[in-house]
Amino acid sequence: MIKQRKIELLAPAKNLECGIEAINHGADAVYIGAPKFGARAAAVNSLEDIAALVVHAHLYNARIYVTVNTILKEEELEETERMIWELYRIGVDALIVQDLGITRLNLPPIPLHGSTQMDNRTPEKVRFLADAGFRQVVLARELSLQEIRRIHDACPEVPLEVFVHGALCVSYSGQCYVSQACFGRSANRGECAQFCRLPFNLVDADGKTLMRNKYLLSLKDLNQSEVLENLLDAGASSLKIEGRLKDVTYVKNVTAAYRRRLDAVFARRKEYVRASSGSCRFDFSPQLDKSFSRGFTHYFLQGRERGIASFDTPKSLGEEMGTMKEQRGNYLIVAGVKPFHNGDGVCYLDEQGRLQGFRINRVDGNKLYPAGEIPRIRPRTRLYRNFDQEFERILTRKSSERKIGIVWELWDTSFGFALSATDEDDNRVVLSFPYPREMARTPQEENLCTQLSRLGNTPFEVSDSLAGKTSGVIIRFSGNWFLPASVIADWRRQVIDKLVVARRVTYRRELAVWKPTGHAFPATALTYLGNVMNDAARSFYLEHGLSSVAPAYEKQAVPDAVLMFCKHCLRYSMGWCPTHQKGHSLYREPYYLVGTDGKRFRLSFDCKNCQMKVYGDEGAFFNEELRMKNEE
Repeated sequence: MIKQRKIELLAPAKNLECGIEAINHGADAVYIGAPKFGARAAAVNSLEDIAALVVHAHLYNARIYVTVNTILKEEELEETERMIWELYRIGVDALIVQDLGITRLNLPPIPLHGSTQMDNRTPEKVRFLADAGFRQVVLARELSLQEIRRIHDACPEVPLEVFVHGALCVSYSGQCYVSQACFGRSANRGECAQFCRLPFNLVDADGKTLMRNKYLLSLKDLNQSEVLENLLDAGASSLKIEGRLKDVTYVKNVTAAYRRRLDAVFARRKEYVRASSGSCRFDFSPQLDKSFSRGFTHYFLQGRERGIASFDTPKSLGEEMGTMKEQRGNYLIVAGVKPFHNGDGVCYLDEQGRLQGFRINRVDGNKLYPAGEIPRIRPRTRLYRNFDQEFERILTRKSSERKIGIVWELWDTSFGFALSATDEDDNRVVLSFPYPREMARTPQEENLCTQLSRLGNTPFEVSDSLAGKTSGVIIRFSGNWFLPASVIADWRRQVIDKLVVARRVTYRRELAVWKPTGHAFPATALTYLGNVMNDAARSFYLEHGLSSVAPAYEKQAVPDAVLMFCKHCLRYSMGWCPTHQKGHSLYREPYYLVGTDGKRFRLSFDCKNCQMKVYGDEGAFFNEELRMKNEE
């Protein structure tokens, strides 16, 4: 007997529309922002919209997780508690949280998941959270397969949530303070100013410029679609797509792409099964390079490698299409294997390395007629399509159906007929109908099967293979009875309505009562890196063995603090890593990142922990305005 592990494809939702389409395109779970206190301040949702999403998701046994993953001020705790109760009442399945002060509130029996903002990258940390009561833990994006496997081996019963696609933060999540230091906008409070997507010069200790006007902290986008089986074997149970600020076409395309990949794995590997019900039929072929991306990387999943950064642009390049050949009059001649379409968006890097682009007005073979002014592009320049007009057109309309398999049985009774429907989760509804039995002049079975199979816009479809049945419609009549199509249609509707109700009633919602614990935290003291904003969180840590707990950076700025902790290393990117490359730089350290406004950030290379640290130069950003803001 194969022991099976449920695997969850977890998709993002900016709003209700994105959430519904994520479910329709194959998500087993959706995470969405709460009305307040989510780590994407621009992606909040009303309780009414979240409730509607819960209703839609639960029909397919899919789950809804709500992000309440900012650190909280003292005066926000009471409001947070009220909001959590409201989320519980509307049926939300779990909360993704960062602030451990939440655990000391009067909570309903709703599961808590440990956000990646908690900096979860060791077996000790994951074990601590699990023992504290967290039902799922979101791991740091920087982990390798080996590190994930070690965590799983140490905590085999803990569901591990792993990012598989989307934008990457250059700093460990929850350990980035540069937005707060520079702009008074805390990433831990959902207000990240995207500092890592800005251009910088790289300057050495002698003032020599090593790189000019490059996006030195901007990373490519994560894409683990080719290694999903490796992730499952390492112990991942929830595969997470980043994108709570992405539009609905992105959610559709990326969710569908991963759904197909996972289903292919499940077909080979019976020890893995999907975590929800229903199957999807797509009206398009999902292609990951057609949605927003800065280029793709496995990041550190398979070890440290070059090419994880997107130094030339923080914007979407899209799919590579070919190269520029020449310009003639009002059109461009290109060489490529992929066809362009009228209305496509094209981009390229100019001679200065800056991203440029134009819209295609008309395509004639390999001739592109740009809309507006003709761009000047060097021959052999690579061309990318960052907007596929035809693909986007397909995705703006209905592009998927998700159906739950059922088997019909129709038989006669002493007073009429009975009709049952059994779905793929073994929910069964039986209704009896008094109706006169009248012999038909012609065979009726084929017609009855056809009528019962007409399920239209319902969430169901007849499944011929369900539960080993040879046919999805079973007719058990003692005679060739005549039943009008209108009667069958009415009975079919009544049974389907009851089956929908039955699925909602039988939906198994996980409950979790939070119980106080006192096991030791895997450290004896916390610095500002603990992100402790309120007394409730401080008390939690003290009760778990810590001798001292420093306040969060957002509450009390720390002079000369490390503002970013990065696995991405510029020394390695330049070929100068003494550990991995046995390299050596001719330039004197420390190096500095210099912004377009002249602000300098000192770099430090921690080879023991294989990371790069970013400091604010001599505490230049701790001005009076910022101090006043922190004291508010």
